[in-house]
Amino acid sequence: MTIVKKRTKKFARHQSDLFMRIQRSSWRKPKGIDGRVRRRFKGALPMPSIGYGSDKKTRNTLPCGFKSVVVSNVSDLEMLMMHNRTYAATVAHSVSSRGRREIIERAEQLAIRVTNAAAKLRDEEDA
Repeated sequence: MTIVKKRTKKFARHQSDLFMRIQRSSWRKPKGIDGRVRRRFKGALPMPSIGYGSDKKTRNTLPCGFKSVVVSNVSDLEMLMMHNRTYAATVAHSVSSRGRREIIERAEQLAIRVTNAAAKLRDEEDA
């Protein structure tokens, strides 16, 4: 099933184009009494609403078609054994390079896809 997003652009914070300090900031709901954006005037910035939500079938799906599960150790990986066609493992940021190597080896045995398999891995001659 193809993933269709109703909106891929981030929602811009009201008047974020006027101030450098909030240029790349995340969405904040306008709370002013006279705000054009809050009152949804024509030509004003769009506000996030439930109608922009993704299709339930493809929500939280990666472009490769899998859903992501964060894995910290080999026993976390065992949970995905029966679901290796639906879920892909993502090795947690805090896992050491030795732990990563063990997780990736076990994932190959269980035919589980690892999204960040190349992270924090160096060749043997470099180490």
